[in-house]
Amino acid sequence: MSTTRIAVIGGGPRGMMVLERLVARLAEHPGPLDVRLFLVDAVEPGAGRVYRTDQPDWFLMNTVAGQCSAYSGEPDGGPARAGAGPSFGEWWEAAGDYPGPDSYAPRGQYGRYLRSVLTALTETLPPGVRLRCVKEHVENVVRADGRYRIALSGGERLDADRVVLTTGHSRNRLTGREGDLADFARRHPELRYIQGESAADMPLDRIAPGSGVGVIGLGLSFYDVLAALTLGRGGRFTPRADGTLAYHPSGAEPVITAGSRSGMPLPARGRNQKPPRYSYRPLLFTPERVRAHRPHGPLDFRNDVFPWLKAEIELVYYRTDLRLTRGRAVAERLRAEVARAAERGVPRPAAVAGRLGGRDLPPIDLDALARPFAHRTFAGPADFGRALGEEIERDLAHAATGNVDSPLKAALDVMRDTRWVIRELVDFSGLTGRSQREDFLGWYVPRASFLAAGPPMERLQQVQALTRHGLLRIAGPRTRFGTDPAEGRFVVSSPQVPGSAVPVTTLVDARIPDPDLRRDLGPLTTRLRDSGVLTSYVNHGGGTGHDTGGVAVTRSPFHPVDRDGAADEGMYVLGIPTEHTRWFMQVGSSRPGMWSDFVHDADAIAAHALRPVTRTVPGARTPGPAGPGAETAGERSPVRSPG
Repeated sequence: MSTTRIAVIGGGPRGMMVLERLVARLAEHPGPLDVRLFLVDAVEPGAGRVYRTDQPDWFLMNTVAGQCSAYSGEPDGGPARAGAGPSFGEWWEAAGDYPGPDSYAPRGQYGRYLRSVLTALTETLPPGVRLRCVKEHVENVVRADGRYRIALSGGERLDADRVVLTTGHSRNRLTGREGDLADFARRHPELRYIQGESAADMPLDRIAPGSGVGVIGLGLSFYDVLAALTLGRGGRFTPRADGTLAYHPSGAEPVITAGSRSGMPLPARGRNQKPPRYSYRPLLFTPERVRAHRPHGPLDFRNDVFPWLKAEIELVYYRTDLRLTRGRAVAERLRAEVARAAERGVPRPAAVAGRLGGRDLPPIDLDALARPFAHRTFAGPADFGRALGEEIERDLAHAATGNVDSPLKAALDVMRDTRWVIRELVDFSGLTGRSQREDFLGWYVPRASFLAAGPPMERLQQVQALTRHGLLRIAGPRTRFGTDPAEGRFVVSSPQVPGSAVPVTTLVDARIPDPDLRRDLGPLTTRLRDSGVLTSYVNHGGGTGHDTGGVAVTRSPFHPVDRDGAADEGMYVLGIPTEHTRWFMQVGSSRPGMWSDFVHDADAIAAHALRPVTRTVPGARTPGPAGPGAETAGERSPVRSPG
């Protein structure tokens, strides 16, 4: 019997799920087996770079602990193993000091959970299966004698029959305005420009206390940078009698000026009121309903897709309000009447709610919600500061009401809960090239990221405390990050806030780089791109070519497509490198016991990679999910794992 060798390159959550499904499938087969598995990661096999276990605890996840699992099945009374293991929350509770299922865990704690999964897999491998973890960079992968030869940074060569690339986030070559800012810093030795990546990997400790720091972006990474420059410098937040936070500085903090197009820090997630196995089933926004009105050809996002999504958002908005003000029966009448109206076309839930006695709520306007200061001009920084404070207070009030009982937060959660529907419609040129570039990536995705992917409430409360203390200032909307060559300084300002210009000596780009194969600086990706093994996916839908920058892959099980248009059936690419070929690939977990796309994708790769093994084992059966799922946490679910 020949040995089958499978290498997973990238040992974070995606790679771990592929490994888990490989081991689970191998455990289903009678012997004999002779399989060697390799998990290769340059930082920490099992946790990966983003969830590495040595990072400080002030870097938080933005999904509650009870809703995360790295196993494809729930515990069954036996030992934790592939296909049956504790959720993150269950593991943390057993480990001690568990703050509860609705808490937001440090990313390092989730990394420790992932490492425990790796330990469980290692200790329960089927006979004839061996696993080796390799902590090295992969420099190249080439075809050699019918196998793949993997060149490691330490000089070793690994041979594999199958290679799975789950390499995660990368660093890109700087271009455009970012390149200009970095060049300006190089010409002025007293300045520093810190490129966007995970805040845990940024050299933030080199920033001098009391110095001026500009932060580009007010998204999730902004909160990480803010925590590192305050909590990471020895500062403390404590509760005040009025429910807000006070900040106690250490004296080692810099003074921060931050900004973005919106001028508003990313709004908070609603207080979680949903159980770990909650599953939202859309009534209006389904692939079948959208396709029924446009059965052929690529879709136009604004005309064909978004009206149904907006109707679903509005249905939840008005239904939640009716439930709270008129009772559950009236809320259910709204749902029933809207469902009937949908048979004739896109319904108008607001009009139906009005007939049922609903309140006159502000309409859901994604532009207004995501750009609250877009059409306002302020007298100066103090005037903008007051307006910002009022906006933050409004958002925190909605968030405190909860993601079930706040009509606004419940409605905006629909954008998370129906990500799987969007993926089915937009992946692999589901939209025209123009619509993908302009309507989807250019318009919808930034607004959805702003409104439906926020941090826990405490992060926004920390912003309030730091602005009161004078250590943080938000410049204003349409923030400009410029240079003053005469003074040798960066300058942060807002054209809508007179007198807002602030000179700084450090600029931190607090935005995660957009995946782009064409600009990726990773040695492995560069070599595979230059050799033509990896190519950029071009959306030709609608006759307008759009080069997405995502790695071109086939549909499941996601083989890369080379420069000649051929699929390499011994290699697989999954996750962030394929962003824009597919959408929302940064997911790092699944709901406990539920088969989301996160699990389905990994299982499809495992099934294909193990075909040489299953073909040679008499009587082997192929385990798999029971069927299509619904929706949870933005991913398809809730198919129970196969038993």
